[in-house]
Amino acid sequence: MVKIRLQRTGSKNDPHYRIVAADSRSPRDGRFIELIGHYHPTLGGTHQFTINEEKANDWLKKGAQPTETVKGLFKKQGLLTKTVAKAS
Repeated sequence: MVKIRLQRTGSKNDPHYRIVAADSRSPRDGRFIELIGHYHPTLGGTHQFTINEEKANDWLKKGAQPTETVKGLFKKQGLLTKTVAKAS
């Protein structure tokens, strides 16, 4: 099963995350299939995360399951509502 999840990068006390599509059996910071975006929780404002919406929509259509954190980020971006509206 393919999951859309966060992969931690950055240093101690300064986390940065990649939003990736990865096999659910691979380790958190291990191998991934495709890079979808970035998330920087320590930054303030609207530039906290960037998501390539086309790639994200493609993976969601293929049946990839986002984790709870990624689902929350997608909702903030308005991506899940767009995907649901297109499917109807």
